[in-house]
Amino acid sequence: MSVLTAERLVVRRGAATLLKGLSLSLDATESVAIIGPNGAGKSTLLKILAGIETPTEGQVRLGRRSLADLSAAVRARTIGFLPQHFEPHWDLSVAQLLRLGAERGERLPADALKQAIVAFELAGLEPRRWSTLSGGERARVLLAAVLVVDPPVLLADEPAASLDIGHRLDVVEALAARGRDRLSVVVVHDLDLAFSCFGRVVLLAGGQVVADEPAAGLVGDRRLDEAFGVRFERLRTEGGWHLRASR
Repeated sequence: MSVLTAERLVVRRGAATLLKGLSLSLDATESVAIIGPNGAGKSTLLKILAGIETPTEGQVRLGRRSLADLSAAVRARTIGFLPQHFEPHWDLSVAQLLRLGAERGERLPADALKQAIVAFELAGLEPRRWSTLSGGERARVLLAAVLVVDPPVLLADEPAASLDIGHRLDVVEALAARGRDRLSVVVVHDLDLAFSCFGRVVLLAGGQVVADEPAAGLVGDRRLDEAFGVRFERLRTEGGWHLRASR
């Protein structure tokens, strides 16, 4: 059953058209990787799906209701959004950011914040200010602040880009695993992770959906090579897929 639906989205910014009549239906329980070359419209699509930006044409529906008709509070409880870049207006502490994240939810378990701190390895960082955190620490704090309310829909824009290899794998695998009982949609730059961790892969290029397939079906599709303008060599291992690009 579709929980989040994009209908004929068009986004124009000045002379540029970022999305060109894009439609996409996302089910209540699935893990979806969104991939594509730079400028494909990936970040723009996520912002429209989250209700952060408004399309020039078309609409997004959450269930049967237009996302535009829902209050900001309802959207905040239902949709967790992890931006590619985040900078708080005030130099808040980790503890303050986590409490702000928790305030989006209703009737959270008493130990919800503690669980988030443990899950994202934030113990001892609570008094630290945002400005003092490393890129990896910031990414983990933001993940914890968004996921502390366990939203039914998660939209994440390259959430592991600033993490080291170990943490990157842990985060992407955890977000993909949410697809067992939630909707998890993640913009993924690392194609190996996209095809190895997610059940469904949506390929964007030029503001349009070029392919939308189960990961196992799309990994060998030549539309992937055409979209990125390269030739991929594909290798299947016990750990998943490895793609090496060449001209």
